[in-house]
Amino acid sequence: MIYLRSGIFYIGYLGSGVLASLVACTVGPFLSLNNRLKIFSLWPRFANWFLSLTCGIEVIIEGKENLPSEPCVIVSNHQGQWETFSMQYLFHPLCTLLKRELLYIPLWGWAMGLLRPIAINRGRPREALKQALYEGSDRLDRGLFVLFFPEGTRVEAGQINKYSRSGFELALRSNVPVLPIVHNSGDCWPAHKFLKYPGTIFLTIGKPQKVVNAKESANEVESWTRASLKRSLNI
Repeated sequence: MIYLRSGIFYIGYLGSGVLASLVACTVGPFLSLNNRLKIFSLWPRFANWFLSLTCGIEVIIEGKENLPSEPCVIVSNHQGQWETFSMQYLFHPLCTLLKRELLYIPLWGWAMGLLRPIAINRGRPREALKQALYEGSDRLDRGLFVLFFPEGTRVEAGQINKYSRSGFELALRSNVPVLPIVHNSGDCWPAHKFLKYPGTIFLTIGKPQKVVNAKESANEVESWTRASLKRSLNI
């Protein structure tokens, strides 16, 4: 049944993604950025609903009261594909830092490009950092949340990699707080795996933190993430 459910999910997920991307590429250029973000967030909502319907995966969000009304830098652990699209409607309006190669994907990448993400070249880390700080500051000034995955790549479920300080440096220079996020999406949707396992994805929103020192804040949030992930797995 898991194979069957996962297969049905992918048919709907990929099919609807192609259709949504086609519509986005057709009407998106004629809309303001804010309207694009609103309309394009409908597909992630559908994808999560369909994921629950076909694969029995529930999403529980804790700490909603910690979400600030003003722009901030969101830092989240990275376990798979779920968080790359779900954050688009869970935290609105949102700008994501991502590798530029994703924008080359036909239709989907083109649609993503219309949302003005910060698309960096990870092969040139120094230039990538300058771009993240410059464009990140611009997005914050426009009233957007800016999402960073400070581990830099997808990590096996239950694990946390070293956090880079780029997102924290942006928060420090822009004088905005950092909002820590932790989830266990890899338990239900493992990275680069076909099968989706029934269960619950717990997403915890921590309290906003003022950054005084980027390196120290990165270490503190990394420690909080490790502890919070262990706690969620024991629920």
